[in-house]
Amino acid sequence: MLLNLVAIAAGAVVIALTLGDVFQSVVVPRATGRRYRISSYVWRWSWRLWPNLAWRLYPEDGDRREEFLAVFAPFGLVSLLGFWIGLLVFGFALVLWGFRGGIAPGHPSFGSILYFSGTSLLTIGFGDFVARTAGPRLASILAALSGLSFLSIVTAYLFAIFGSFQSRETFVVTTAARAGSPPSGVSLLAIAGYSRTRDDLPALMVDAQRWAAQVMESHLAYPVLAFFRSSHDDQSWIGTLGTLLDAATLMMTALEGVNDGQARIFYNVGRHATGDLSRYFRVGEVVENPGIERQEFEHACDKLAAAGYTICDRDEGWRRFSSLRSSYAAHLNVLAQFFSIPPLQWIGDRSTLGAPHA
Repeated sequence: MLLNLVAIAAGAVVIALTLGDVFQSVVVPRATGRRYRISSYVWRWSWRLWPNLAWRLYPEDGDRREEFLAVFAPFGLVSLLGFWIGLLVFGFALVLWGFRGGIAPGHPSFGSILYFSGTSLLTIGFGDFVARTAGPRLASILAALSGLSFLSIVTAYLFAIFGSFQSRETFVVTTAARAGSPPSGVSLLAIAGYSRTRDDLPALMVDAQRWAAQVMESHLAYPVLAFFRSSHDDQSWIGTLGTLLDAATLMMTALEGVNDGQARIFYNVGRHATGDLSRYFRVGEVVENPGIERQEFEHACDKLAAAGYTICDRDEGWRRFSSLRSSYAAHLNVLAQFFSIPPLQWIGDRSTLGAPHA
C-alpha cells in the first residue's frame, strides 16, 4: 500500500511539473521564471553542448558549421514536444501503477501500464487494458484530457512560433537590403546617403521600433525563437538590432541636419530590448563600454562624409556616441557570443581588437 501511494504521489508530481512547464512555456504570453521549469534547463544545457559539437565536427568549414547550428532550434523544439509527451506518459503510468489492482487483465507489468498510459493519453484506447475501479478510471480520463489539451495547445504554439519567426526574418532581410551584406549601421546610413533616400530614414526607424518591440516581447515569451537562425548568410536578428541601434546612435550624435526624432525613440526601444534579453538569457557578465575605439568612429565619420552627410564636431560627437553606445554594446556582444552569431562590424567578439598583425 505504501509503495502504491508513493507511486501515485510521484506520478502526480511529474504530471504537475510537466503541465506547469507547458502552461508557462506555451500559454503565458510573457517572460516567466525558470524555477520548476523543465524546458528551460533542457534548452540551456543542450545549447552548451551544441556549439562545441559544431566546432568539433566542422572546425574549418564555416558554412557547414552554420548549417549544423541552424538545426538546433527546430530539432530541439520537436525533441522538447516529445520529451513533454514522454514525461506525461511516464507520470500517468506511475499513477496507474499505484492503482494497478483495479486494472484488467490483472497483475500487469509496469511496461503494460506504460502502454495503457500512452494509449489513454493519446486517446487511442484499444481496449486490451480496462480500468475497473474509480481510481484508474479517473486517471485514464485525466490522461486523455491532458493529451487532447496538450495537442491543441501545442498546435497553436507551433503556429505562433513560426509566425513570429517569419515576421522577424522578413524585416531582417529588408534591412539587409538597405544596410549591405554583412549589414552595419554605418553602411545603412552611407547607402541612404549615396542613394538619396535619407528622407526615408525616419520611416525606417518607425518600422524598427515596432520590430524591436515585437522581437523583445516574442523572444521573452517564447525563448526558443532566439535560437532560430536566419536562413541567409551574414544575417541575424542580433546583427539587425545592432545595425539599427548603431545607425540611430550615429544619427543622434555624429550627423547634422538629419531628422533624428524617430531614431531617438527607437534607441530607447532597442536599448530596452538588448538589456532585457541579455538578462533573461543570462548570457554572461556585462561591463558597459562603447565596444569600439575612437579610430573606428573617425573612419565611420569619414565614410558618412563621403556619402554627403554633414558631420558635427568630432570630439563632441565621440563623447556622446561612446556614452550612448555603452548602454547597449556590451549586451549585444554577449548575446552574439552566447548564440554563436558570426561577428559583424562593431558587433560580436572584440577580443582581437588592436591585436598586432603577424
